[in-house]
Amino acid sequence: MSLPPGFLDELRTRISLSSVVGRKVTWDMRKSNMSKGDMWAPCPFHQEKSASFHVDDRKGYYYCFGCHAKGDALTFIKETENLGFMEAVEVLAREAGMPMPARDPQAAQKADHRTLLAQVVEEALKFYRLQLKTGGAAEARRYLAEKRRLPEAAWERWDLGWSPENAQATVEALRQKGFSPELMVASGVIGKSDTGRLYDRFHNRLIFPIRDGRGRAISFGGRSLDPNARAKYLNGPETDLFDKGRNLYNHAPAREAAGKGLPLIVAEGYMDVIALSEAGFRAAVAPLGTAVTEDQLRLLWRIHDEPVIALDGDAAGIRAALRVVDLALPLLEAGKGLRFAVLPGGQDPDDLIKAQGAAAMQAVLDQAQPMVRLLWQRETEGRVFDSPERKAALDKTLRAALKRIADPSIRSHYGEEIKALRADLFGTSRRAGWSPRTGTGGRFIPKGEPLPPLPSTRQSLLAQGAKVEEELREAVILATLILHPALIRRFESALERLDLQGPGHEALRGVLLRHPDDDLATLHDQILAEAPAALDALMARPHVQIAPPVRNREDAELATLCLAEELAKLDAHRGARREIEEAVEDLSGLADEGLTWRLGQAAAARHRADHPSREDSSDLGEDRAALSNHLQSLIDGRIWEKKNR
Repeated sequence: MSLPPGFLDELRTRISLSSVVGRKVTWDMRKSNMSKGDMWAPCPFHQEKSASFHVDDRKGYYYCFGCHAKGDALTFIKETENLGFMEAVEVLAREAGMPMPARDPQAAQKADHRTLLAQVVEEALKFYRLQLKTGGAAEARRYLAEKRRLPEAAWERWDLGWSPENAQATVEALRQKGFSPELMVASGVIGKSDTGRLYDRFHNRLIFPIRDGRGRAISFGGRSLDPNARAKYLNGPETDLFDKGRNLYNHAPAREAAGKGLPLIVAEGYMDVIALSEAGFRAAVAPLGTAVTEDQLRLLWRIHDEPVIALDGDAAGIRAALRVVDLALPLLEAGKGLRFAVLPGGQDPDDLIKAQGAAAMQAVLDQAQPMVRLLWQRETEGRVFDSPERKAALDKTLRAALKRIADPSIRSHYGEEIKALRADLFGTSRRAGWSPRTGTGGRFIPKGEPLPPLPSTRQSLLAQGAKVEEELREAVILATLILHPALIRRFESALERLDLQGPGHEALRGVLLRHPDDDLATLHDQILAEAPAALDALMARPHVQIAPPVRNREDAELATLCLAEELAKLDAHRGARREIEEAVEDLSGLADEGLTWRLGQAAAARHRADHPSREDSSDLGEDRAALSNHLQSLIDGRIWEKKNR
């Protein structure tokens, strides 16, 4: 939604920054000058005792001389309450008495409908809260006080309620408020039977209100106290107001707490969130009766860069954690991760806090593991890797998991971590035995590992040999086509697909492809006009000058055979290099028992192209007929063209 020009300026004019900030800080009256709008207070963004946070009420800006936080009223609301931009605008607009700009009629109609649904849910919540204080809710109050050890003040804080056993009571209460049956059903609070009878979906249940990021009640969760109930917990259905896969229980309070630096904890259910928050872990949320969804995961990352998934230590909890791992892998971004805290003995956070207190929960959170460790544990726990086949199977599984990580940097770091874990598992840890090595510039290199190449070595002709050889083959191919232009059409598709690396080669190819039907003299003039320097450099290379098609310019058959051979060899060389690069990419830092085979196959293909066997071609060095037959087979098979793999 776009805002009209001047709206934000008017909003800032109407709102006093000191009134907005004053709700979060205590002014230092000795340092502040109220009449001049010069206000000082301890900073709300970091812990301090001195008043280093300055508000200039006239200019509408704040600045902290300690942590350097700065901004205006909108920025302050966004940062302290962890809101989005438009949410912050709406908050300030309500305080200023300014209506938000009108939206298009369709959007407005939809918003009006959602507003009515929210009113139904809010009225139902008021009814449920009152019912918790009645005689019919005695069992619910006893459950909260004795089993859950929640004081009445906590019931109020969490707006807990009770839905009466009479399924018509809530229907009647909402009807008295003037809501139509259609609106009641659309809200998800009231259900409609096949016979058309309305009933409360949550009757005879303890009620937990579900609120959106703005704090509006949008649905309910109901907990049955009947041990024979078909479902212990029941969530409201999907409505225009409530999408369980896009919301979190305790979203808004947790967002505000996380914005103040508290860790974001993802628990499994309502009571876990309440127990955590009451114990001081106020940035706690839970999914709403489903496994964590992709939308919820993205929502968690908007609240905090590294949420902690705190799940029960039983088999179901571990399975849930692993589902989150599989969901998160493709979504990982730099700075956005997950940690996993598995509770001991099958306990949930509520159990642990009641039994051992908040310190025990903090200890579990302190030991939370990064996601890569849980991934490793899933693939290795309880398994024996006493054979190359089992090790290769592990590598294959891990590679498949790492390939799902879209971010190449994160994928690389995951590969390095798993490589280290693998080395530890198989008894060849690269982390043990570190010592300084001579000639490393003071760096520490693991014992047994080769020294890294020096910059001078990497730039040597030996290291650059493969690249130089490929450039020379490119040069021979281009020179052959320049001197035998009748071959351009025949090899046009191969020429188009060539990945040219040599200097000036791209310019020469462009001329050849633009003039494929010119004779030798005309083509020569075109090249002199468009790329003279590239032509001079090409023909000056000794390797080109001694090439058979260059020395024997009248032998068109020889030129054809040599061109096919050079294209085939160039393709084989680059295919081998691509295979190595793809193997490295696939491994992502992992060892692979199949690596030797893969690279061996690539090397063999290259060797066959460079040195055909006698079975294929007899003695190609001296036998012209055999050479002709072999190269003709290359031409017929169009071996220089890249095949689909």
